[in-house]
Amino acid sequence: MPEPAGAVVVLASFILDLVVRVPRRPYAGESLIATDCALFVGGKGNNQAIAAARAGAEVRVIGRLGDDVFSPPFDAALAREGIDTRWVTRDAEVGTGLAFPVIEPDGQNSIIVAPRANARTSAEDVRAAEAAFDGARVLLAQFEVGAEAVWAAMEMAHARGMRVLLNPAPAPDAAMPLLAEIVGGADVLLPNEREAEALTGIAVADMAGAERAARALLARGCGSVVVTLGSRGTLWLAGPEAEAVALPPFAVTQVDATAAGDAFCGALAAELARGEEMAEALRRAGAAGALAVTRLGAEPSLPTRAEVDALLRARP
Repeated sequence: MPEPAGAVVVLASFILDLVVRVPRRPYAGESLIATDCALFVGGKGNNQAIAAARAGAEVRVIGRLGDDVFSPPFDAALAREGIDTRWVTRDAEVGTGLAFPVIEPDGQNSIIVAPRANARTSAEDVRAAEAAFDGARVLLAQFEVGAEAVWAAMEMAHARGMRVLLNPAPAPDAAMPLLAEIVGGADVLLPNEREAEALTGIAVADMAGAERAARALLARGCGSVVVTLGSRGTLWLAGPEAEAVALPPFAVTQVDATAAGDAFCGALAAELARGEEMAEALRRAGAAGALAVTRLGAEPSLPTRAEVDALLRARP
C-alpha cells in the first residue's frame, strides 16, 4: 500500500482565461460581435496544482498574482481546493496573467496570452519561499514562469532530496536561459509529442519517434522521460538502459482536451508524493488525463481521486 500523501510544491502560473465565441475570426480593423463569453481560472501551474490537490496531495504553490480585479477568482479556486497559498506574491505593479481565447464554431481557437505577473516570478521569490519545501516530496514545475525561477526551485528541491517533475510547456526555444541545465536536472521529464520534438528536433509521429526523442532527452542528463501522446497513450523510459514501456490510452469519449496534460502531471505528482511506484502512478495519471477530456473547460475537467478510482474499477 502507498504511504500517506506527502506534500507537492508547484511552481505555479496563474492566467485568467477570458473566452469569447465568435462566428468567425475578425478581419483587420473590424469590430465583431461575440456569440458568448466566459471567464475561467487557468494557467498550467494553477491547473496542475488543483489536479494534484484533487488527487489527494497536500499542495503548496509559489507564484505571482496581480493586486487587481483579476486575482480574486484564483483566491477562491485555490481556497476551495485547500491549497496553501502563503508563498503567492501580490504584484502591485504588474497585473494578473490574462489569456484571450477566440473560439470559432468548429472549435478552432486562437489565443493571445499576456503573462504579466507570471513573467516576474523570480529566483528571489522562490528562495523567499524556502519554508514551502520543508517536508515536501515532489516539486512540479513548467515553463509559464521564468527559467531562473524554475532552476532555483529545482536546486532547492534537490537539496532536500525531493523528486523534481518538469513539464517543459509551453515548448521552449533553444535560446531559453538555463534550458540545458533545467532539462538535464529533471528527475522526471514530462513532455507531450510537440514539446519532445521541440526539445530534440526528432519528429514524434508514433511510439518509435517518441522513444527516439525520449532517449535523446535522457542523453542530456534527466533521470527518466514520460512522453504523453494524447489518444495514442504514453511512452515511459525509466533510464538510459531501460526498455521503453508503452502505456495504452483509456477509451473515453473526448469532449475537450483542455488541461488533460495538466491533469496527468498533477495526478502523477500526487501519486509519487504518496510513495506510489512509478508504473502505478503513471496508470492513475493516465486515468486522470482521460477523465479530463470528457468534460468542458480546464478547472472543471480536473478529476478527483474518487473519480479516478471509479474509472480504474470500470476499466481495469
